[in-house]
Amino acid sequence: MAKGEVVLTAQKVKKRKKTEKIVLISLLALLLFLVIAYFILNIVYNEGSFTISMDKNTYLESNLVMYESLNDRSSVYRLSTSKIAFMDNISIKWLPDNINNEAEGAHNGENYIAYTFYLENQGEETINYWYSITIDDIIKNVDDAVRIMIFVNDDQVVYAKKSAITGEPEPDTTPFRDDDETIILEKREGMNPKDIDKITIVIWLEGDDPECVNAILGGEMKMHMDINEEHVEERKN
Repeated sequence: MAKGEVVLTAQKVKKRKKTEKIVLISLLALLLFLVIAYFILNIVYNEGSFTISMDKNTYLESNLVMYESLNDRSSVYRLSTSKIAFMDNISIKWLPDNINNEAEGAHNGENYIAYTFYLENQGEETINYWYSITIDDIIKNVDDAVRIMIFVNDDQVVYAKKSAITGEPEPDTTPFRDDDETIILEKREGMNPKDIDKITIVIWLEGDDPECVNAILGGEMKMHMDINEEHVEERKN
């Protein structure tokens, strides 16, 4: 082999090794990214289908506390519902008549999520607070047929996305807000000292909704509720 050929071959070998090294590093970086992404998604989608969080400043400034059971009023800042493996469409008529009073904490049924918790004013002044529900992720536009029923004590409101067909609210529902990802934002006024609010949240797919079609099969929806102080009013207006 001539001298020039030896040099050329050495350069080719060196270049090939460099390319292999770059490819290996790229594959390892991709693998690391996928592993991190898997663990993030695993945490997000396995901590519960619905989470409820209260800003710590709400307790510190207003003495509003949150807990799951009247038998244990230890204040917590985060609650999480239990997941259900599959949610088929049902009618609101199929929900238990006493769903607001049947249990504390998670009391899911067949094809619906239900969760009951409490907020208590442990301070000495009358306070107001806000509760909001925000969408974190939607797959296959499943929100088109989702219903969210919220009881505050015995007051019940059913929320739904406006009809994509008519642009009007669905029958017997209060429409989701449509200006940002916060689909529900409500103010609870005049909560007196020692008052306890019982809040029940029910989530299901409404089979009577014209947009509850096969196209949303396999869809998912991740959302959470926040409990905040009155200063939210200034931020949201």
